[in-house]
Amino acid sequence: MSFRRALALAACGLAGGSVLFSAVGVGKQPARGAGGDAETRSAGAPAPAPGLLLLPPAAASCPAAPGWVERAAGAGGYWDSNWDRREPLALINRKKKNEETGEEELASRLDHCKAKATRHIFLIRHSQYNLDGRIDKDRTLTQLGREQAELTGRRLASLGLKFDTIIHSSMTRAMETTDIISKHLPGVKKISTDLLREGAPIEPVPPVSHWKPEAVQYYEDGARIEAAFRNYIHRADAKQEEDSYEIFVCHANVIRYIVCRALQFPPEGWLRMSLNNGSITHLVIRPSGRVALRTLGDTGFMPPDKITRT
Repeated sequence: MSFRRALALAACGLAGGSVLFSAVGVGKQPARGAGGDAETRSAGAPAPAPGLLLLPPAAASCPAAPGWVERAAGAGGYWDSNWDRREPLALINRKKKNEETGEEELASRLDHCKAKATRHIFLIRHSQYNLDGRIDKDRTLTQLGREQAELTGRRLASLGLKFDTIIHSSMTRAMETTDIISKHLPGVKKISTDLLREGAPIEPVPPVSHWKPEAVQYYEDGARIEAAFRNYIHRADAKQEEDSYEIFVCHANVIRYIVCRALQFPPEGWLRMSLNNGSITHLVIRPSGRVALRTLGDTGFMPPDKITRT
């Protein structure tokens, strides 16, 4: 691998695949003839600064992010405060400002759109299930999986929180996990959705050799899982007065992708995390839109011999 390509790949990894170009100090750059690997500069384009070698995205071989994944321009560390499109200024029509009251009218309307409550999102990975099942209805929980769900249900109940809903994937293993958990949380409404079904959210970086879905699977599953993120992960509605506690029972790939998106980390990094069966991941979304990760894949409430990751 050439020195230029190695540096480009390193830059790609650091920036999560969003590099526009990298500037690397080098010595004098000789002119290249036809067939050389130097880029041909178009007429009128500014010349690169002396001693700098511009590395285009193509040289880094960074996989292009799908169109539904929005990225802020600029360097790392940037936080998009309107990531959920619920920033008060984005919700009002400033053209309708009252000419007489002016800024007072604007302040009143902004206050009316501001979230007041905090949302607590508990993302639960389903318990261990029968891997030999050929179709979804045959992929039922194992005996150990049922025990894991019992432990998870007890743990959630022990928190003493007033849970609002349990939203779960429509896949068999998630539904069975939900049924067991809900016995420990009587009265909490259950809602099934296809959006939270397992899938391939986005091509991971770095790639893995043991799991390589077809490109069409990323195309189809990715849009659905992104839709789940946009539909369920956002700050509280302005009408919500009290903090809410919601449970989502779904799958490892879905949870890992949601965590990356909520924290505004490069979503291609989702496969760098591992989640145990029946684990609890706790996200907090403040009225300001700030997001915090309280726990990731917690199974500390399970005995060691009950912990699996299948």
